[in-house]
Amino acid sequence: MAVNLRGRSFLKMLDFSPAEIRYLLDLSKNFKDMKRTHTPHRLLEGRNIVLLFEKTSTRTRCSFEVAGRDLGMGVTYLDPGSSQMGNKESIADTARVLGRMFDGIEYRGYKQELVEELAKFSGVPVWNGLTDQYHPTQMLADLLTIEEKLGRLKGVKFTYMGDARNNMGNSLMVACAKMGLHFTACAPKELFPEEGLVDVCKKLAEESGGSVTLTEDVEAGTKGTDVIYTDIWVSMGEPKEVWETRIKLLQKYQVNAKVMANAAQDAIFMHCLPSFHDTKTSIGADIFEKFGLPEMEVTDEVFESKQSVVFDEAENRMHTIKAVMYATLC
Repeated sequence: MAVNLRGRSFLKMLDFSPAEIRYLLDLSKNFKDMKRTHTPHRLLEGRNIVLLFEKTSTRTRCSFEVAGRDLGMGVTYLDPGSSQMGNKESIADTARVLGRMFDGIEYRGYKQELVEELAKFSGVPVWNGLTDQYHPTQMLADLLTIEEKLGRLKGVKFTYMGDARNNMGNSLMVACAKMGLHFTACAPKELFPEEGLVDVCKKLAEESGGSVTLTEDVEAGTKGTDVIYTDIWVSMGEPKEVWETRIKLLQKYQVNAKVMANAAQDAIFMHCLPSFHDTKTSIGADIFEKFGLPEMEVTDEVFESKQSVVFDEAENRMHTIKAVMYATLC
């Protein structure tokens, strides 16, 4: 059956079937080939999109801007100080104004309800660049990277280590369950995903041939796994006071050489970035000064190893975002 996503918003992976996700991944591969061969693909000439950023970003902003311009579109960027959204103007009113001026809207910020409301009132496709609950564009990049490196998705053993109830933990569990991967959240119980979402994902995994497992045991959770994935321990927007508690909870879940040696021989390491694998950032230096930790969620040895595919993963944000915009606007 043909897949048609025209006019759809891309808010969370739960909204899309495995066949629709497969279509977006295949489309991403086509766009990646065109980018690499310098084949012009200004397929959306004359369209205009707006990027609403309440949370700053490197990869998300650059991916949307380059992808939009490659497709021939005009791109407008609005940071928190450049619009009245949620301040002098309601989300619904902002959505209706922007929907009259732009063909598509990207939102990166806090509550999932905000991006849902933008989609409800704008009348144009809305794309979720990240909320506190979900990060769907990152998921397409991650799935594409896994398939490129391992040659498959179905049956892949995938372990996520760290805060498993944040937007990355939630989204990776959903993506794996949809596409037939065996997902393991390796984390302290306090940071397990929300029970209701776990139940939904277990049902999805039954349908796809995958599975969902939660464990506190690092050795069992990483044994023979094909992919080890982690994220920073404190998310953007959380107070600095959280660091001490989170470090105590997650220090034993750091991805290091011992963890990678316990995984499959050809296992890959993934991270959505940015990463605190050294003290070359202001936050990394501050944490080292306060807690004596030169590396946090992943060691520099693993981050810089041949098993690390984090920069391929980062590049794939651009190709997959291009696919999402084209599929929903064409």
